[in-house]
Amino acid sequence: MRVSLYPRLAWEGIRKNKKLYIPYILTGSVMVMMYYILSYLIESPTLMQMIGGSYLTIMLTLGCIVIAVFSLLFLFYTNSFLIRQRYREFGLYNILGMDKRNISKLMVWESIFVGVCAIAIGLFAGIALSKIAELIILNILHMDVTYDFYIGIISIRQSLQIYGIIYLILLINSLRKVRKARPLELMQSNKVGERIPKRNWIYAAVGIVLLITAYYLAVTIEEPLSAFTIFFGAVILVIIGTYLLFMAGSVAFCKLLQKNKRYYYKPNHFVSVSSMIYRMRRNGAGLASICILLTMVLVMISATTSLYFGTEDALHNRYPNDVNVSVMFDQAEGVSDENIEKIRENIAPYCKEETDLTGIRSFNTSGLITEKGITTQMSTSTMIGFDTYDNVGYLSILSLDDYNEMENEKKSLGEKECLIYCDRLKYEWDSFAIEGADAYTVKERLHEFPTDGDAEAMIAPTVYMVVNDPYTFIEPVKDLANTIGDSIFVYEWRFGADFDTEEAEIEATSQIRETLKNMYMEGEYHISSLSAESKAVQRDGFMELYGSLYFLGIMLSIVFLFAAVLIIYYKQISEGYEDQARFEIMQKVGMTKKDIRRSINSQMLTVFFAPLVFAGIHLGFAFPFIWRMLMLFGLNNLKMILVVLVICFLLFGLLYAFVYKITSNSYYVIVSGRREA
Repeated sequence: MRVSLYPRLAWEGIRKNKKLYIPYILTGSVMVMMYYILSYLIESPTLMQMIGGSYLTIMLTLGCIVIAVFSLLFLFYTNSFLIRQRYREFGLYNILGMDKRNISKLMVWESIFVGVCAIAIGLFAGIALSKIAELIILNILHMDVTYDFYIGIISIRQSLQIYGIIYLILLINSLRKVRKARPLELMQSNKVGERIPKRNWIYAAVGIVLLITAYYLAVTIEEPLSAFTIFFGAVILVIIGTYLLFMAGSVAFCKLLQKNKRYYYKPNHFVSVSSMIYRMRRNGAGLASICILLTMVLVMISATTSLYFGTEDALHNRYPNDVNVSVMFDQAEGVSDENIEKIRENIAPYCKEETDLTGIRSFNTSGLITEKGITTQMSTSTMIGFDTYDNVGYLSILSLDDYNEMENEKKSLGEKECLIYCDRLKYEWDSFAIEGADAYTVKERLHEFPTDGDAEAMIAPTVYMVVNDPYTFIEPVKDLANTIGDSIFVYEWRFGADFDTEEAEIEATSQIRETLKNMYMEGEYHISSLSAESKAVQRDGFMELYGSLYFLGIMLSIVFLFAAVLIIYYKQISEGYEDQARFEIMQKVGMTKKDIRRSINSQMLTVFFAPLVFAGIHLGFAFPFIWRMLMLFGLNNLKMILVVLVICFLLFGLLYAFVYKITSNSYYVIVSGRREA
């Protein structure tokens, strides 16, 4: 055969199947475009000069990896669908004299055309939109905007390499499938129907059990340390359960509809239900994939949006004052009245006259929280394990005098009594002790406590304990050391100060930090470490981290949404061609175009909106995990988070309905025999 025949036939095959190939090429282009944009932002000179740009680099690198892996998996799925739709055409070529070697050459040319078009369009769009993406992320991060245009050569090379390999893998898989098939199988592939799956009730029941188990795990998560492990186990159960429920449960649901004679024996329901039940295994897999993708998008975009719009709340929780000072001491004498007064005298000139320099003194340690209190003597290797993650916590001990002065209270305690406040922890026992020391009776469990910003940043929970005299409480164990010889206690004094302007705040922070460093160098104040942090300075870091997550959430959501839309579109197209012959027969015996439209609407409303409904259910049960993870970022504005979740779900519901309208029209055009204008 002439060499020029293969590219001509390949191009003609793509042109004649443009309904299938154009969405496929556009989806590949979007994947390439998104990958290039994220890669471009990593090497962008403007973003590289940002303060703390490491956060942004990590987020964007993670995004590139996710998009590359997802591109391979999703394009593999869609390419398999395309090849299956072309089986009959390849079988015809084989009968007319083309052997499988010639068909393979044809497929190579098709892959070259598709790959080159997708990569070229994607790179062109990526280069054209990369600056807009850079301006968007600069605006999100509240950074100064620059209009210098830059083309990422490294990003272009990486995109060519990664997507060249992906399309090569797709070609190899396609060649393998066609070479294994027989000519007769290729010709009759579109006539091979599915049998009604057996034991569908069993599989549906297993799916329901897996989902209930996953939901239970998600809503009973208490501690952030174990939340990651438990939640990702629940995610696996949700994915498996969703696929089983949609593939088997949908068949069972259709059988129930068949048994309902008043529903089934109507023109608009009879055709739709009878056709769905025979292909529900493949149909259910597609619906489950759509459901999982929608759930991913909803969880990701709602969480990152909440973080971004709650940045100021998280910043205030982490830094309650404009300037936040923490001084650590290696001996209990460091927090004595005399020593603390000397420190106050040194830093007072840099604070406003009305600033309250009383501060808070605390004795801090960490270990395993048990029913008796806290265990601190065990080594790290034996103390922390998979089964003890939930018990790891911090203990902060304060004096009653400091607490009453801080809260303007007049509480009193007996000799061995205490007040307890637990942050992200339930402690329900009646006494508390440090292992090796006397137990103190819990007189009252406080419902509110002025937790410090450091506790907000900790993954593990904190127990705040108020006693008459912390020195007396820790006396039996104050000399204990950990496995590296350091004291198990850290003695801390912290205070906060507010200022009228950010300039004054930043200047005072620098002066206070320098003063404390000088005191540390003198070695007379038992200072082991110190920090003086400005809220204004830290705001940029918060904005960069949360803004990066928000931007990444938007980019990945776009990719996953394109994938979901393409699955919906291909599902409608493939089912349209499968049902075309049935509807032709029905039209010959009296079915009108109006009846066809009603039948389509019946089919769509029966199963098409199920993925959106289940995605909403998945999101609802995932909320406890989302809430606890956002708390680790310092965000505890529950009302705002719930509003964001509801708005995101409603917006995606409208988008889903719009996609339904568009794709159902494509299905109608095919099955009704009406030609598009």
